[in-house]
Amino acid sequence: MDYAERIPIKTRRELDQIREACRHVAEILLELRELVRPGVTTRELDRHAEKAIAERGVESSFKGYDPHGLPKYPAVLCVSVNEEIVHGIPGSRVLEEGDIVGLDFGVSVQGFHGDSAVTVPVGKIGAGPQKLLDVSREALDLGIRQMVPGNRLSDIGHAIQECAEGAGYSVVRVFAGHGIGRKLHEPPWIPNYGKPGRGPRLVPGMVFAIEPMVDAGGPEVRMLDDEWTAVTADGSLSAHFEHTVLITETGPEPLTRIRGSH
Repeated sequence: MDYAERIPIKTRRELDQIREACRHVAEILLELRELVRPGVTTRELDRHAEKAIAERGVESSFKGYDPHGLPKYPAVLCVSVNEEIVHGIPGSRVLEEGDIVGLDFGVSVQGFHGDSAVTVPVGKIGAGPQKLLDVSREALDLGIRQMVPGNRLSDIGHAIQECAEGAGYSVVRVFAGHGIGRKLHEPPWIPNYGKPGRGPRLVPGMVFAIEPMVDAGGPEVRMLDDEWTAVTADGSLSAHFEHTVLITETGPEPLTRIRGSH
């Protein structure tokens, strides 16, 4: 069986629900970005996100999630600061001037999911951290540009890797993008690296969450004792950007991109 047959192709009704979920994700992420400032705790950001979910009548995609036998994720938002790559659990950590903070967020509408992430500065940051954010965002954009009918799946990760490594950074290899729809994580696994021209061809109706995680240092990962938070093994800064993207007849449509977002 061709591997591409296992990648779900969304119906028009399914896409309507995914679009709605993605709209909520994008709007709430914009609210959260406005709250990021020195003195705010990561738990305060999570509480705002949980309140917004309740007010909109949608469901969290993250809270209670338990893949691969891990403890259930305890929050609606992942907040990853500085050397934390992804899946940081909100708590008492206070954001400080010069930090960078990744906000990863997802909701579902009628059982269909949207997922997005952005890394933002806390107050004023140095030129080095700002370059990491700029390159990581560019890597996401270049990966998305490869999502046109007829391209191969590996073209996405290759574009991301070329951008990140060309700037002197590394891409995390143990985490990757993924399909999304009825489940938060669906086939296929979409690495942020690799040779071009490999894997199934992209066709309209596929929906992927593309999410480069770019490290200022090496790509090695260390897991904290909470079994969720992944940090850079060398303590270097890491940035994470993500969009849920639909492949259409004419090219990619980032469903979680709205005015003012990344």
